[in-house]
Amino acid sequence: MSTNLAGAWTITGISVTNSTATLAPSRFPTLCDATHLHTTPQTTDPAAAGGLKVIDRWFDVPFDYTAPDREKIRVFTRNAISNKDNDNGEEGAKKPYCVYLQGGPGFECSAPKSHPLTDFMLGKGYQMLYIDQRGTGLSTPVSAMSLGKKGDVEEQARWLKGLRADNIVRDCEAIRQTLIGDQEKADRKKWSVVGQSFGGFCSVTYLSFYPEGLREVFTTGGMPPLVDNPDPVYERTYKSVVQRNAVYYKKYPQDVEGVKTILRFLDSKKITLPAGGVLSAERFLSLGLSFGGHGGIDSVHQTIQRVLNEIELFGDISYKMLGHIEGVLGFDENPLYAVMHEPIYCQGQASNWSAHRLKTDKFMWSSNDPQPTEPVYFTGEMVYPHVLDEYTELRQMKDVANKIAESTDWPPLYDVDQLKKNDVPVYAAIYVDDMYVDYAFSTETAGTIRGAKTFITNSMHHNAIRAKSAEVLGKLWALKVEEVD
Repeated sequence: MSTNLAGAWTITGISVTNSTATLAPSRFPTLCDATHLHTTPQTTDPAAAGGLKVIDRWFDVPFDYTAPDREKIRVFTRNAISNKDNDNGEEGAKKPYCVYLQGGPGFECSAPKSHPLTDFMLGKGYQMLYIDQRGTGLSTPVSAMSLGKKGDVEEQARWLKGLRADNIVRDCEAIRQTLIGDQEKADRKKWSVVGQSFGGFCSVTYLSFYPEGLREVFTTGGMPPLVDNPDPVYERTYKSVVQRNAVYYKKYPQDVEGVKTILRFLDSKKITLPAGGVLSAERFLSLGLSFGGHGGIDSVHQTIQRVLNEIELFGDISYKMLGHIEGVLGFDENPLYAVMHEPIYCQGQASNWSAHRLKTDKFMWSSNDPQPTEPVYFTGEMVYPHVLDEYTELRQMKDVANKIAESTDWPPLYDVDQLKKNDVPVYAAIYVDDMYVDYAFSTETAGTIRGAKTFITNSMHHNAIRAKSAEVLGKLWALKVEEVD
């Protein structure tokens, strides 16, 4: 796939407190101004925040960069600066920026103090900027309520289509030009990016269309497949989910029957969850989403054990356990993930509920079990149409979700020609057993990006940036400083 988007990809000039900043040179023309609204110092006490100063920064940017004078949206960021010298962060504010792009789609950043990346990167001489991607967190978040205010299904679909990686990157570039676009030295106009999972996908979109804004890129479990629809992705990731199920049932063989006992119970009565959703057998099997992270297999087993215990003792499932199960998948709190998960792979083609179409018998459950000794497999990160009836928030978004699944007007997300001539340093952590981001696709994409260096391991899972942060970040840093034996 080769794409030239010079005519389509445009970005704003930025005004900061009503004064226009000097823009860095760009391959794309500037069309309009966005506004840096205000900053709010959140923490300045080094004892209270471990030597950390956090500044909340708010920006108004165009929803549609091809029509910048129409609708504006609010984008929220948290700027984490070292304050170890008790100087109110003055020295830390002089450090180069490193931007964190969160995994997802549809999830906001956690507080800087709670993310291990903060201490690591501040220790390496950076200041951090955590961006709530458009539609998440405090950045004009999507919910059934907010989406309903947009109008009919057509207008709601238009809104959702504007929340993909292409516009997330445009927002990043607009914010960069605001914060550092007027620096005198060319290198000071650039910033670094760390992308986890979907955030890594966004980083490769950034490399495709705005490489001049980037000093360097780090990705963790985030080399995207360069495909035009999700089918090739699920053809591979279903195999990874099968492998993780095999690991699960080998470790906990008693759960072959235990899981079926729970599924039969769920088939026998309607179980309503605390938020009003339905706990069906299919929804219960989606607990397999946890299999892709460190500790996930054990956590699912503990859930099985507790649910079985309650069914045996009481013939029912407690509010506490139902709340726990409900919280594992955040489709009510973060509905954007469910609705926009498959479109993150779409370029000019429809997703048409890809995971549902490619689902095999291994993941099907029937109370008339023809093979009682064979396990029923949990599903992974796949999103199926049944969630639109089982989640309280998604019920209200059913029509627009189906509209999104049918849509074909998805613009390109990557420019392969640009990636092949890339000159931005790229350091990628790739996990051989990654259940969510296929290893073969990841290495293929890394090989497409000129000069990309990779750390490849079979001892880490997708959430290593948190579960094994010191190790994975240390390995990436070693690639940067060329300390690899």
